[in-house]
Amino acid sequence: MRKHVSTIVTSGALLGLTACGDNLNVTNLNNPDVARAYATPAGVEGVVAGLGVQVFNTQRATESVNTQAKILAGESFASVANFGMAARAQIPRSLISNELGNDNQVGNLANFNQFSRVSRTAANAIQAINRLQSSGSTIGSPAQDARAKSFAFFILGQALGNLSLAYDSAAIVTPAVPSDQVPGLSGAAAVNAAALAMLDSAIAIANSANATNGANGFPLPTNWINGQSVTREQYVRLARSYKARFRAGLARTPAQRQAVNWNEVIADATNGVTTDFTVNVGGSSGWSASFDLTQIYVVGGWHSMSPQYYGMADVSGGYDAWLATARDSRRAFLIVTPDRRWPQGATRAAQQASNPNVAPPAGMYVRNRPNGEDVPLSGYGDSWYDHRRYGAANLAASTGPYVEISATEMAMLAAEGHIRGNNLPAAITLVNASRARNGLDAIPAVTSATAPYSTNKSTCVPQVPQAPNFTSTACGSLLEAMKWEKRMETAFTGYFIWFSDNRGWGDMVEGTTVEWPVPYQEMQARQQVYYNGTNRAARGTYGF
Repeated sequence: MRKHVSTIVTSGALLGLTACGDNLNVTNLNNPDVARAYATPAGVEGVVAGLGVQVFNTQRATESVNTQAKILAGESFASVANFGMAARAQIPRSLISNELGNDNQVGNLANFNQFSRVSRTAANAIQAINRLQSSGSTIGSPAQDARAKSFAFFILGQALGNLSLAYDSAAIVTPAVPSDQVPGLSGAAAVNAAALAMLDSAIAIANSANATNGANGFPLPTNWINGQSVTREQYVRLARSYKARFRAGLARTPAQRQAVNWNEVIADATNGVTTDFTVNVGGSSGWSASFDLTQIYVVGGWHSMSPQYYGMADVSGGYDAWLATARDSRRAFLIVTPDRRWPQGATRAAQQASNPNVAPPAGMYVRNRPNGEDVPLSGYGDSWYDHRRYGAANLAASTGPYVEISATEMAMLAAEGHIRGNNLPAAITLVNASRARNGLDAIPAVTSATAPYSTNKSTCVPQVPQAPNFTSTACGSLLEAMKWEKRMETAFTGYFIWFSDNRGWGDMVEGTTVEWPVPYQEMQARQQVYYNGTNRAARGTYGF
């Protein structure tokens, strides 16, 4: 009988096979025959063309660890129980349960399953292209072959990279792994290294002579990354941007973040995207950003911007008063800030008038919502503010551009590298460029990255809780200014950015679990013992 498993485990596919003495000597009719599915050049290219949407939609899904991570990192707050949001919003934090039938089992599994499946599909596609080439065949030309193979490596790198950001372990699938082989689980660091290697392969193939040899090479067809005709140069910059994100984002602790190879991050980020890279979603495209463009726009407790981190924008003293109030007694307050990404005005009515619609003016990301849409919440989540950067797209039936990689994300990764290498002038230049665009004062030529850059609390942003009591603030440092720009520009973009940054910076709420365990369904399928997520953050920078 044919030995074949086309996915890694698919969290149940193998479980059903384990009753047999040889669990791979059974034909699984739920899985396609790889040889047949990848038999023709057109079929192979069709598989490759469909990889992008699979990774993108998985990242944006509502039922996912990414949704939970937004809550845990303070990027969003919700009081409804859907998608594990209310559970993750609770302080004190609880561990991430991975027990049989736990309340968040669907979301905990979803990203693991889908990214693992995509990694297998991408690896199979690369193997199929190699078979075509070894037999003297081609998809159409050397350039067309190179484009397809490079893109499959590109998606494979993303899938593995995302797994390494979220989970403590995953299976590493590469083109060297036969399609009927189920790899064991590897730790997140090894999965991350494999992701970087796959992205390196994507870049090398895109830069090869074959990539320009013949017809139908770069740019990418617009349906491969919806709405984007990506040139070869843009594509290489995009791949390097993912490398910078994954390399820096792996760290689970401040010590691990410090130990990142920041020279590599600086090189990749500096040669990454130079403008926001967006993907068109909605309509009949099949591409969607269902949480960031749709779900957070639902009124009634589905989303607000907790003052916990966002309150650092305030220059009125309101954030200090909020910090000085017992956590469970805190209430919404007016955030007055020179940051133009926020509504302007000294009263709630004035701020509402500056952005009266769901779709804010250009450059404004935040709305002070209408009073009638408030859902009073007890404790740290009570807020008058909603993230509305994608308001125009939301009003257009969730159709429009979504920011997959912000140019500021790359600039701040480079700035962080310069800070850690003590090249403060280079970091200041990058941070100030973003601050100037958003109405904030310039960081002067400081000699310390961690000392306050100013003493003028009527203008400085961010204002950071101070030890030992963390009940008042001082002006932030160059480091904190870099964090602020990155937080504001990456909110509701990309994948796992706030979560990866906050755990690596040591800014998480005490007791927050910093990585998800391999879902119990996967562990059962592998006939291994499942376990809970217990790797938790210490009390951090802000005393949360």
